[in-house]
Amino acid sequence: MVGMTNPSPRPSRLDPEIAARLKRSPDGLLPAIAQQYDTGEVLMLGWMDDEALHRTLTTGRCTYWSRSRREYWVKGDTSGHVQHVRSVALDCDADTVLVKVDQVGAACHTGARTCFDADVLLEDAAGRGAAASDQ
Repeated sequence: MVGMTNPSPRPSRLDPEIAARLKRSPDGLLPAIAQQYDTGEVLMLGWMDDEALHRTLTTGRCTYWSRSRREYWVKGDTSGHVQHVRSVALDCDADTVLVKVDQVGAACHTGARTCFDADVLLEDAAGRGAAASDQ
């Protein structure tokens, strides 16, 4: 998919040089990880198409594509829990975007600070491994 144009029917104003680098899912989307810029805390994962990425890069506010509602949403427009963009980076495979933000309020739709603290499947595996080998 390298160098392909946006397969989405949604028009985009994304810089063509950036668009040419992206490796999108078959539905034209990239996962976008939102991370608190100063602490490194991972806040949430959303989806962006080319236009959402363009809006994020040019407005200073995170814009995502809602797969369920099939529309753009700007984080915080409804909740007030705004994400002010500090930096945007493409990963080494050009298939994921990391957006470092200054998060105002909760990032999760449940009202939690992060989407990743309610259901921890494994924590401190290295420490447990050492304890298990001591027994």
